[in-house]
Amino acid sequence: MPTTRHLINRQRRLATVQASRTATPASRTAPATGKTRTGSGARTVPAPASASTSPSASASGSRHADDRGRLRSHRLPVALGVLTVLLGGFATWATGQAAALRDTPAARNAALTDAARTSEVKGQVTKAVNELFSYDYTATAAADRAVRAHLTGKAVGQHRTMLAPVRQQAARQKLVLTTTVTQSGVELIDGDRARVLIYADQSNTRTAAKKDATTYGAAMFAVEAVRKDGAWRIAAIDTLGAGS
Repeated sequence: MPTTRHLINRQRRLATVQASRTATPASRTAPATGKTRTGSGARTVPAPASASTSPSASASGSRHADDRGRLRSHRLPVALGVLTVLLGGFATWATGQAAALRDTPAARNAALTDAARTSEVKGQVTKAVNELFSYDYTATAAADRAVRAHLTGKAVGQHRTMLAPVRQQAARQKLVLTTTVTQSGVELIDGDRARVLIYADQSNTRTAAKKDATTYGAAMFAVEAVRKDGAWRIAAIDTLGAGS
């Protein structure tokens, strides 16, 4: 039979074995270097990458950021230089276009740009037409004064031809011709020359008969006017094909 001493030693051995089964020896703890031992062979397992950025990566990113900043700083002066060239080219082109427009006949037409001069031409030509194409058999001198005051050049002969029938019949029929401009438009003013379109009403009264007879009509024509001795005078009369 086992003795008491044997029993005590047995209990000690059992306790030691049990303790060795439950406890993990320090020598079997996996090292932090990433090496894992499996079976009899050992192989190196890469350690997982750290979530934080390494100093070398930070330095590289900083260098890239600096490079991009320097690139942008170089590109800005280049872009501004190109823009300056483009704006300079546009200014040159615009100046040339403006000069070309000023040289066109439309741009030289003061009737489109000078209201005061246009009003002056319109007023003086209207007055001239009213006096030139009105005739009173009792005041023929007034008609002659109108010719001297308002006509020049070939308009003198044109007016004489147009008023010849009136002058021939005026004394016998005791004729009074009245012309009133109702509308006028200055088509062109180029320096001291102008062209004006005229619309006028006319009344022709014969007082020789026992009962006065009056006829009415309308006229449309254009006149070429020139500025001479400080006044606008009619230099040509265009009947717009009415006499052809």
